[in-house]
Amino acid sequence: MTPSTDSSVPFPIALEPSAIGKDASFLRNLGAELAFVQDATGLYRSFYWEDARSDDFRSASEIERPTPKTFVPLDLESYWERISQVLSSHQPQAFTCYFSDGQRSLRFKLVVSPILHSSSTVGTVLVMGQQVLPTDASPESDLRQTEVSPSPDPNPGMEGGQTPNLKAAESWLTPIAGAQILDRVARQIRHTLDLLEIWQQSVCGLGEALQTSQCLMCAYSDRDDGVRVVSEFDRAGAEVWLARKLKFTDYPEIDRALTELEPTILEESSCLKLGVSSGLVVATFKQEEPNGVLLLLQDDFPRRWHRAEIDRVREFADRVGTAIAHVTLYRELEKARQSAEELSQLKSDFLARTSHELRTPLNGILGFLKLILDGMADDPEEQMEFVLEAYRAGKHLLNLINDILDIAKIEAGKMELEFSPVELSEIFDELSKFVQTQVRQKGLYFQIRMPPTEDEIVLYCNYQRLLQVLLNLVGNAIKFTHEGGITISAEVIHKKLRVEERDCPGVLKFRIADTGIGVSLDKQNKLFQSFSQIDSSRTRQYGGTGLGLAISQKLIESMGGVVNFYSMGEGLGSTVTFTVPLFQEPLMVSDDSIPNLWDEEG
Repeated sequence: MTPSTDSSVPFPIALEPSAIGKDASFLRNLGAELAFVQDATGLYRSFYWEDARSDDFRSASEIERPTPKTFVPLDLESYWERISQVLSSHQPQAFTCYFSDGQRSLRFKLVVSPILHSSSTVGTVLVMGQQVLPTDASPESDLRQTEVSPSPDPNPGMEGGQTPNLKAAESWLTPIAGAQILDRVARQIRHTLDLLEIWQQSVCGLGEALQTSQCLMCAYSDRDDGVRVVSEFDRAGAEVWLARKLKFTDYPEIDRALTELEPTILEESSCLKLGVSSGLVVATFKQEEPNGVLLLLQDDFPRRWHRAEIDRVREFADRVGTAIAHVTLYRELEKARQSAEELSQLKSDFLARTSHELRTPLNGILGFLKLILDGMADDPEEQMEFVLEAYRAGKHLLNLINDILDIAKIEAGKMELEFSPVELSEIFDELSKFVQTQVRQKGLYFQIRMPPTEDEIVLYCNYQRLLQVLLNLVGNAIKFTHEGGITISAEVIHKKLRVEERDCPGVLKFRIADTGIGVSLDKQNKLFQSFSQIDSSRTRQYGGTGLGLAISQKLIESMGGVVNFYSMGEGLGSTVTFTVPLFQEPLMVSDDSIPNLWDEEG
């Protein structure tokens, strides 16, 4: 069947007056660059071409008398042979064809689908096209060539004038089929909480729907200088870009897409870096907050990204961004829930442990006082011994209560410190008085090594709280050390900083090293957590509330310092370091052989 070439029905250029009316609007919404419905005589029933010039195709209402304009396949015979095969077999076909609009020759990839009517007859076809540029020859040198691809496997057409879900050897899907794919993927990712699955299904769906060579999904963080590829679709099956970072300085279009939240075409320089012919960048976001980037890449021809394609990708990216945001929020809530449960459990354990710690000294106080009241002391010396034991238990109880009150103040943000000049020697003198009895009882050595200076070292801090920190840390070292001893050293570090509206010339770094039981590497992260101890068995053995290190850390940080803990493992001792700002810069000396001012041997 061949259409008439009579001038009254010129093939296939004649347009009915209604061809660019309501039906053309439907064709425009399909998202193809070129779309038209054609009957068995070659007449256009409706026609839409995105790049049509206003002088070429106008609606009947704009002119008194419609004048046919030319839009002709250059190889009419081969083109109509394909149309006839679709009309007779009721099966879609995909092929490539050159057209002329009277002034230009244009190459299109076409998908031709039969339109089935209610009577199961086929008298019209739906033709959808995408313009491509020839890669091996210019249009002028190949005007009469029609490239025909192998016919695809037959797929039954869909009734009601719809296009079948065509999987052609030409690897180009109809817009309707592409939209169906994206809708299906959007439904799937909406019902999953697996971020990796969302990323992978998104790129595979886009790559399949738009038939791109590659599609990349990149994760984005506002603290980074680029994006990282987290999933990849590659038509050849290779993973070229997975896990690679794309910096904004190398690909400014990515940065622009994230900033403006608008689809952006890749410039030629960026395409060269990616090794592709063309590309499109679309940000995924939720409520104006970007959370990723989709890159659609074409490496086999310089693809033109049309408005309908861009709009479809933008809509899909919006749904992907929403899915990513929901998963991210769910993860944050789940993490917060787990943290709250862990903290609740820690506090419960802490209360159980603390109640025991508080009862022990309280029972001691009541017990010794009861002995005195019952006259159980044989002489005044024994009675005085009972009183002293009750006093020691009372001090221990007071220290426990103070720890609990301190951590409560710190967590409530009500710990207020007054800063003043503090002499280091005075702090060390007071520390030695408190710990020398404990050290001698356990047979340990205790050394304090001062930095080599000509004058007194003066700190800028709170005297009482610094002494509390040293007592906590040294007390822990004595508690967990059974042989050897504890060494305290100090080092002046020149480092300008501002504390409490005062410029300080540097810091003094304290180092408290012991030869005790140490801490395994996997448990060291729990040391500074409130209400926690690294080993419940050690709690029963050594006692304590587990608040000492946490309180010490908070106090040092509130005084402008930093606390660190080091241990090579169990049985290898421990070292705690912390810094305190200097009130003034001390005069250093070159002689390092300064004698230890405090040295207690067991």
